[in-house]
Amino acid sequence: MHTLFHNALLAVAFLLVYLVYKLVIAPHFDPLRSIAGPKVRHWFANNLHAVLEYAQPTLLVLLTVIHLVAPQFLPKCIKFISSVTVDPFAYEALVQYAHSTLSLDHLLTPKQWDERLLTLDPLSVAHVLKNSTIYEKPWQSRKLITSLIGCGMLGAEGQVHKRHRRVATPAFSIQNLRALVPLVFQKGTQLKDRWMEMAIQAEESSQNSEIKVDVCHWINRATFDVIGLAGFDYNFNAIQDESNELFRAYKDMFEVAISQGRLLRTIISIYAPFMNQIFVINRCQEAITRVAGHLIQEKKRKIEEGVKSGIEYAGKDLLSLLIKANMAKDLPPDHRISDEDMLNNINTFMFAGSDTSSLTLTWTLLLLAQHPAAQDRLRAELLNIAPISNFSDLTEEEVQSVYAKVSDSPYLDNVIRESIRVIPALHSSIRVATQDDEIPTMYPVHSHDGNVIEDRRTVSISKGSFVHVAVEGFNLDQEFWGEDAWEFNPDRWDNLPEGALGLPGLYNHTLTFSAGPRSCIGMRFSMIEMKTFLYILLTQFVFKPSSEKIIKANVYV
Repeated sequence: MHTLFHNALLAVAFLLVYLVYKLVIAPHFDPLRSIAGPKVRHWFANNLHAVLEYAQPTLLVLLTVIHLVAPQFLPKCIKFISSVTVDPFAYEALVQYAHSTLSLDHLLTPKQWDERLLTLDPLSVAHVLKNSTIYEKPWQSRKLITSLIGCGMLGAEGQVHKRHRRVATPAFSIQNLRALVPLVFQKGTQLKDRWMEMAIQAEESSQNSEIKVDVCHWINRATFDVIGLAGFDYNFNAIQDESNELFRAYKDMFEVAISQGRLLRTIISIYAPFMNQIFVINRCQEAITRVAGHLIQEKKRKIEEGVKSGIEYAGKDLLSLLIKANMAKDLPPDHRISDEDMLNNINTFMFAGSDTSSLTLTWTLLLLAQHPAAQDRLRAELLNIAPISNFSDLTEEEVQSVYAKVSDSPYLDNVIRESIRVIPALHSSIRVATQDDEIPTMYPVHSHDGNVIEDRRTVSISKGSFVHVAVEGFNLDQEFWGEDAWEFNPDRWDNLPEGALGLPGLYNHTLTFSAGPRSCIGMRFSMIEMKTFLYILLTQFVFKPSSEKIIKANVYV
């Protein structure tokens, strides 16, 4: 008994020593502490809320001023900050470090315990996103993702991610995606018809054809329908009816994912995931595994029968193409993915292809409603490019011809580029260093006293340190995009500032679709969806802002 007590005491002592070292001593050797960063008010405080708080414009300022190194920029920053900031501490911190590269405290720990790097330096951001094996999603993010939609491309890392992407890439070829244009037109037309019915009913009852529509809700139903058919040839019929079991399962699951923006929910999901599963997740995953899993087996059976008969199965949906690519003879067996992986990737496509697309379309229509001259100009261009007829009567060849003209619309391109720049679907992303590294910088690095560290063009980062990739801040940086960077101005794309032309990013120098090996594989599909829906809706309706207050909400991981 005495020996047992003694061993327990040693174990407790060892644990205490480890915690003291890890939480108090080790952070003092973090190289990020050598560079500039805003102070915190007390030991358990953090300042990351200034980055993630969507209700305060300080978010934009903090992300915009990080890389500024010349003193002449400081008055401009101070003037803007003083006019919008309601948090005196945030104001003090921003002014103090307006022309510094920042180290920032971690979300769930005080600054004294953990820090992360936040930079808008293009060279640094490109380095982090390009080297995806060095900078991975942290385990907290992966755990949240995989607990909801499984370990598909969004949650996988390293060789697993490469294998998933290699198999999925053929499905997202331009030729395959263009084949999906008619079904996108079909669902866009169904949404237009539903809104027309609502407008006619309103006019008959109140002599007023204007209706108030929850645009995000309705477009989300339509994009679910699109990705259901495009993803695995399954019609949710959500535009007409929201009662479909699989639709409800996905919808409830994704609402849990989006609610991670609440800090308490985030903590519970990471450290006590069973609390979420008790209420929602298990029920949703059971329905998805049963219904969608059956669809996968049916697809495999049809494809295998086609191989045996010599008549290839003609399915154009992403699942069919994914299975065909996975069964290709030239694909080594160790590069193939399992049926479970297949389901996880379908879940990923469902999430990325419905919620993000509907949000982006909603914000675009809101921006156009707030800028009626731009909306009228775009509508006129679209009406001139492709004459209106009954979309339902068009043949597939006619739909493809109309889309080709719409796709080449210059002002439509500008509007979409500007919309996703100003309000990206993803506010930010987090990476964690898997090894010690030197991140190159384009700008001088500043120390805590505000002085330039001479002859230094790198930031040292230790294994386990976090990097905050500020997507929204990068897209809104006045240094690159001009003084009107925070304004919606589609015409800027006809004459981009020289600084913006050299920025990293998969799509038009923005980080909205990320960059590097983990950039969005569905970017082209998203463009097809956005251009088609905007064409159909804007040529039929005029959008005006609602009197209700509309705000942004950010997901924390």
